[in-house]
Amino acid sequence: MRQQNSLIRRNFPIVYCRCLFIWQDNLIDSLGKNLFIPQDAQEKMFDILKEATLNTLKNLDWKIVFLVLLIASIGFVMLISAANGNLMPWAGKQMIRFVMGFVVLFLVAMTDIRVWMSLAYPLYGLSLVLLIGVEAMGFIGMGAQRWIDLYLIQLQPSEVMKIALILALARYFHLSTLEETRKISTLLFPLILVTIPTLLMMRQPDLGTALILLMSGAVIFLTTGVQIWKFLLAGGIVLGAMPVLWTMLHDYQQKRVLIFLNPESDPMKSGYHVTQSKIALGSGGWFGKGYGEGTQSHLSFLPEKQTDFIFTMFSEEFGFMGGLLLIFLYILLIAYGFRVALSSRFHFAKLMTIGLNSTFFLYVFINMAMVMGMLPVVGIPLPLVSYGGTALLTLMMGQGLIFSAALHQKSR
Repeated sequence: MRQQNSLIRRNFPIVYCRCLFIWQDNLIDSLGKNLFIPQDAQEKMFDILKEATLNTLKNLDWKIVFLVLLIASIGFVMLISAANGNLMPWAGKQMIRFVMGFVVLFLVAMTDIRVWMSLAYPLYGLSLVLLIGVEAMGFIGMGAQRWIDLYLIQLQPSEVMKIALILALARYFHLSTLEETRKISTLLFPLILVTIPTLLMMRQPDLGTALILLMSGAVIFLTTGVQIWKFLLAGGIVLGAMPVLWTMLHDYQQKRVLIFLNPESDPMKSGYHVTQSKIALGSGGWFGKGYGEGTQSHLSFLPEKQTDFIFTMFSEEFGFMGGLLLIFLYILLIAYGFRVALSSRFHFAKLMTIGLNSTFFLYVFINMAMVMGMLPVVGIPLPLVSYGGTALLTLMMGQGLIFSAALHQKSR
């Protein structure tokens, strides 16, 4: 019996991935022969799989799933508008990616949260290897070396690291007491976990993602009970090092900061994006110009309308009230995440959910503040709405992890 259970634990992840939604006995038999699993162990794995799938379908909060679908559908509609009523080149691809992302969401939600805790460090290590791989074999897009071409998809490792870092920090602080988190020695290892990928991202350069990584890490540090004076000390050190950090920024990054401080100083070059975005936002009025009728976007005055500035296009076509509606949908989704965090009895799940939810909030806040001219343009997409591959898949994975925490709240 012990030998059978050992075989189940060792081979379950493989069978898990191959058997989902496929219930034919001959498939189980074939897997058993290939993996050398006894027949009775195969049957037990089949029962575990079936039970896990049915429980997930039964207990998943379908109202929140519908909310995710609704926000993503707004993105599909706006991508069709950006392409002047055509599915290609953006909306069709985004729909396919969303379907793939939904499968990822379901698989992640179906997996016990304790499995994700055990995989936290390996996933972080893999993400770190991919980030290092960008330096060796990444290709340059839009002035930055951020992607690895895997032929089927163009992978952006920095997006994967956002999830992996939160899992790793939640795993580290899972068993830490309040007294331990107040010791400097306890914080050295998690600080290293945050610092290494942040420096690698700044080399690409990807300042926006690096900032989100730092802020997400800071949220988890704060949640675990790290004293405020330590954050103030770190902030003072950063301010003191600002002249040195300024020299490390690329020329275009320095221009973005200067244009943020004074957009009118160069309205036709560096300040063009923000200036056109403000014009589009203001011209939308209360209820917008109508679907597909946005002049700034459709007359090509608004750059990157399918990615960074898609909220601007949405607000121009649907107005101030349309923008408020989208913000309200985001608030509902974020509120659900915090509700899961507060109700979870498993400390790892609580920290993980707070970290993931905070990252999602930062995506929304930075993108909207960026297109309104309240923050420098740093290339952060609007979650579930902007066109993108890796970002969408990792966001769906993050939502799946929150669902996993909700479905396994009683885990200890």
